[in-house]
Amino acid sequence: MREKLRQLQKVASQLEPSAEQRQALLERVGDYAQNFLGGLPGAQTFVPDQGLSAGLERTFDEQPVPLEHLLDELGSSVDAPGINPASGGHLGYIPGGGIFPAALGDFLADVTNRYSGVSFASPGAVRMEKALVDWMAGLVGYAQGAGGDLTSGGSIANLTGLVTAREAREIRAREIPESPLYLTEQVHHCVDKALRVGGMSECPRRIVPMDARFRMDASALERMVRDDRARGLNPWLVVASAGTTDTGAIDPLPEIAEIVRREHLWLHLDAAYGGFFVLCDEGKAVLQALNEADSIVMDPHKGLFLPYGSGAVLVKDVHQLARAHSYEANYMQDARAAAGDYSPADLSAELSRPFRGMRLWLPLKLFGLAPFRAALAEKMWLARYFHQRISELPGFEVGPAPDLSVVTYRYLPGSGDVNEFNRRLLKAVLDDGKVFISSTLLAGRFTLRLAVLHFRTHLETVDYLIDLLEQSARKLELR
Repeated sequence: MREKLRQLQKVASQLEPSAEQRQALLERVGDYAQNFLGGLPGAQTFVPDQGLSAGLERTFDEQPVPLEHLLDELGSSVDAPGINPASGGHLGYIPGGGIFPAALGDFLADVTNRYSGVSFASPGAVRMEKALVDWMAGLVGYAQGAGGDLTSGGSIANLTGLVTAREAREIRAREIPESPLYLTEQVHHCVDKALRVGGMSECPRRIVPMDARFRMDASALERMVRDDRARGLNPWLVVASAGTTDTGAIDPLPEIAEIVRREHLWLHLDAAYGGFFVLCDEGKAVLQALNEADSIVMDPHKGLFLPYGSGAVLVKDVHQLARAHSYEANYMQDARAAAGDYSPADLSAELSRPFRGMRLWLPLKLFGLAPFRAALAEKMWLARYFHQRISELPGFEVGPAPDLSVVTYRYLPGSGDVNEFNRRLLKAVLDDGKVFISSTLLAGRFTLRLAVLHFRTHLETVDYLIDLLEQSARKLELR
């Protein structure tokens, strides 16, 4: 048996490279990263796949492959096709970015592999993540007693917040058909998924009308709640948005909050896109009454430019979050006995989880807050600039002035199908590939979107898009 173990150890030890091997691996990977980042200014933002990624379907072999070959495959099969989310030309969907020190934070977190789920296992990691949550809670105006969790993104953060609301209001299965909730058509689709996963899909959904700026009509909300109460139903939840994905609209939170208080409802606020704009004066001016929400979702991989996989949920009363996600396990009795305050595992559906705090803590400490504030203000001004410039171009129609950094617009040709013309205009921009924009449907109309939230997006990029749209529209009109 000892001989068998020695043989297995010899092969398994390949998983532990020597110091020299680690240094060589770091240098090669570092060179790849530097070349990738250095090439961004001249790189395409969108490249159709056309089979470039097909090689990744190959199976795994018993024998190793040299790192140089693997990096070549990464470059050709992963980093070449599709949307380049590291590019400042990413002006579609809600771009993030991936600031470099966040990658270093992930590297250190993965090398040290601290388990941040339970304080007993890594008190420093848990304290770091709690400090980040407390900082975010302070940004939105929550008082002491609030809490939250760092999640993999807005989808899990919304699920966590909505499950907390369900448990806080004691909505049980038999009561769900009589327990309506209220939202608009602009609520992000992950909320629908969260309601289904959280067992709330049969709650009657009241779609609240919106104003001309795609914001919830607070008066209509109040009427709908009162009508439901008069019918003997149990209204319990309002889902509002602080920066919708389609249009960037901010629901009238002060008015909604007053209704929620009066009617004793839970207010869940999806601020995944817009929440961190509160860091800059321009954002603070339009993001009011955030602290009135019972639960809030914010995504650092959006407004703080982190790599994908960075979300956060905040709850005004941390005990409600803990009650919804508590657990018991005999094998964890030592860890729980040593714990004082809540650990992340007490506040989330996750037990196994990465040490997410490092990717945010390191950049915030290394850069300070000032560059983040400036970058967010810049994005709001770039959206305003684009809205003004595009409205001055002949043939273009713009949507509402941006609340944050999303602008909707389309071209009205002299003749023909307007929707089809804008589909062709979108294709022309994507065929160019230097920048990436997206589209949506608003009242059945095919509409183009600009979403500015990349830390590498600056005036030159927006000017390039404006010129490209103008030239492409003119060419399409001549066909």
